[in-house]
Amino acid sequence: MSRSTNLVRAVVLAVFSVLSLGATLVPNSATAQVTAFKQAVAEAAARDEDIAAFYRENGYTPLWTGPGDMDRERRAQLMQAIRSVASHGLPVARYDPEGLMAILAAVRTPRDRGMAEVEMSRVFLKYARDIQTGMLIPNRITPQMVRDVPYRERISYLTGLRDAQPAAFFRALPPRSMEYNALIKEKVAMERLMKAGGWGPAVPAKSLRPGDSGAAVIALRNRLIAMDYLKRSNGRTYDDAMQAAVQQFQIDHGLNDDGVAGDATMVQINTSVEKRLQSVLVAMERERWFNTERGKRHILVNLPDFSAKIIDDGKITFYTRSVIGANKGDRPTPEFSDVMDHMVINPSWFVPRSIATKEYLPALKRNPNAVSHIEITDSRGRKVNRGAVNFSQYTERSFPYAMRQPPSSSNALGLVKFMFPNKYNIYLHDTPAKSLFARDVRAYSHGCIRLAQPFDFAYALLAKQEDDPKGFFQSVLRTGQETRVDLKEPVPVHIIYRTAVTNARGHTEYRADVYGRDAKIWDALSRAGVVLGGVQG
Repeated sequence: MSRSTNLVRAVVLAVFSVLSLGATLVPNSATAQVTAFKQAVAEAAARDEDIAAFYRENGYTPLWTGPGDMDRERRAQLMQAIRSVASHGLPVARYDPEGLMAILAAVRTPRDRGMAEVEMSRVFLKYARDIQTGMLIPNRITPQMVRDVPYRERISYLTGLRDAQPAAFFRALPPRSMEYNALIKEKVAMERLMKAGGWGPAVPAKSLRPGDSGAAVIALRNRLIAMDYLKRSNGRTYDDAMQAAVQQFQIDHGLNDDGVAGDATMVQINTSVEKRLQSVLVAMERERWFNTERGKRHILVNLPDFSAKIIDDGKITFYTRSVIGANKGDRPTPEFSDVMDHMVINPSWFVPRSIATKEYLPALKRNPNAVSHIEITDSRGRKVNRGAVNFSQYTERSFPYAMRQPPSSSNALGLVKFMFPNKYNIYLHDTPAKSLFARDVRAYSHGCIRLAQPFDFAYALLAKQEDDPKGFFQSVLRTGQETRVDLKEPVPVHIIYRTAVTNARGHTEYRADVYGRDAKIWDALSRAGVVLGGVQG
């Protein structure tokens, strides 16, 4: 047991040495003391409905300030927990352990003890929810973070602690995922590195390539050495060893591994330790928002990584590159979870109204034969004769038609789409625009997620229900007919946003903040008192 833990225990035990229900605090009877305690609890708890309900239902029995061993253990565990929240990237000042200790030390009467009892429950509830499901509320930071955070009923924390071994209960509160544990380790490593001065000076160049030499190449060499991508050397040119180091750096940061330190690569190389630590702290908060069962088999789409994966029993069994929503207007892809229950082979593309009215209607006003690959249909689904319509009379609001692109290899959705019906109208699909998958930054869609290998993705999903998944898929594809194929075992889909991610080897990798969402979260964490370096007041 650590020295700090022993200190907390000793102080808490000393503070409460006079708090036995039978102690002679004032010259009243034991009954009067109990009554005064209960009245104080009821009064103090009246401001919080959940705390009031808990004590009312439990006959105002103390959870923290009784004379028993369990009460003492709960007190010690709470004080230890709120003193060490900085290890989880939370601000110690939010829980004010010194203030709570002062309240406890000032207890002289049963009324004081009742007030202290409720204050401990109040601090505990704040801590428990923060450490388990996050301190911030996602959609208050940006409306595109629409994830349903798995909040527990607040009173369940109090009843759970009452009925459990305190140490085990507190240990179980933070996320138990391997990702969260890896982030805690990375936080410690980044804090140490930051205190040691980081990776040294940034590279004073926008791009460098093999064969280059000069001061900027030396700066790149030194930075790669500091990052453990290159062995120590006196090389002054961009040689084969440096190219190999840059390639490995690119692989670790989700970039095209061409060995050229171009614009995107140089931005990542020059990112400071402080910025990396911010990414880790944000990722920890995000992991708390996502503290839920994800499914034995699930699909994971990480937006800044531009990837889609199938995870089986915690292992990646399929990976493909993706294209996500463009970073403008209403196109950025939202973050949420849902369940994929079918795919559509040879899909039609039903043009979203926003695209039909904002992009296609202006073109139709200029030329009624514009976007000729799209069918225009009326409210009953009948194809409209373009020549008989005066498109100039319509506005975005009054446009009465729907638009549809029939199945084809040039369809905007390609030849297959994967559906997890949701109110955001987001899904995964094929695309005829294959060249975009070769780019470092792949944010170009209207919000849906395009897959580089959609057929292989379909085969992987169908393998659970078809003896010959490829043969089955191709036979349906050859019909050219729009066909729905249900998944016999629906698969959870999680669209997440992580700029600090753990790879299969347990190492943390970093991605660019493509939508700027992590910067907003960091601002919110900073305002709430989170600081860099592990020293948080």
